Amino acid sequence: MPRVAPPTFEESVQELAAVVSASAQLGPGVRAAGRDLIACLRRGRKILTCGNGGSAADALHLAQELVGCYEAERRGLPALCLSGDGTALTCIGNDYGFEEIFARGVEAFGQKGDVLVAFSTSGNSANILAALKRARRLGVKTMLLSGKDGGKARRLADHALVVPSARVARIQEVHTLIVHQFLEMIDAERWR
Repeated sequence: MPRVAPPTFEESVQELAAVVSASAQLGPGVRAAGRDLIACLRRGRKILTCGNGGSAADALHLAQELVGCYEAERRGLPALCLSGDGTALTCIGNDYGFEEIFARGVEAFGQKGDVLVAFSTSGNSANILAALKRARRLGVKTMLLSGKDGGKARRLADHALVVPSARVARIQEVHTLIVHQFLEMIDAERWR
C-alpha cells in the first residue's frame, strides 16, 4: 500500500477552521452545560472528569484548571479526574475489568448534585458508557464531549456536545476550545 503524504500545516489549519466554524452551532449547548457546571460548584458539589488516551488529557486539563486556576485568580474548585490515578486504574482494571475503571470512580466519589464530564471522540468507549450509566443511577448530572455522531454515549448524557467532525485531531482541538469556554464562564463568577 503506498504511503499517503500527511496534510500540510496550512491544510490542517484550514480544516480546523472549517470544523470550528461548523462547531459554532454548539454555542447554546456549551452555555447550558457551563451554567450547570457553575450551579454544581455553587451548591458545593464537585465535577468528575474522565476519558481515554488523548481524551484523558482533556479530562485532566479541565479538572486541574478548576483545582488550580485558569486565567482569573480565585479559590480552588472541587474537581477530580478519574483518568489521572494510574494506581487506581490498574487496580480496578485488574480486579473488575477495563470497562469498570471510571464507573468505580464515579461510584466511589460521585454524589447526587455532582457533574460527570466524559470525553470520548467516538462516544462508544465501553468504560465511558459504564461511567455515564453509573452516574445517572447516582443522580450525578452527565456531560459528554464527543465527535462523529456522538455514539452510544450521546443518549446517556444530559448535555451532549458533539463536534461535527470524524477526525480525532479536530475533535480534540474543539474539545479544548469548549473546555476553555467552560473555564472562562467559571472565571467570570465571583468565588469566595
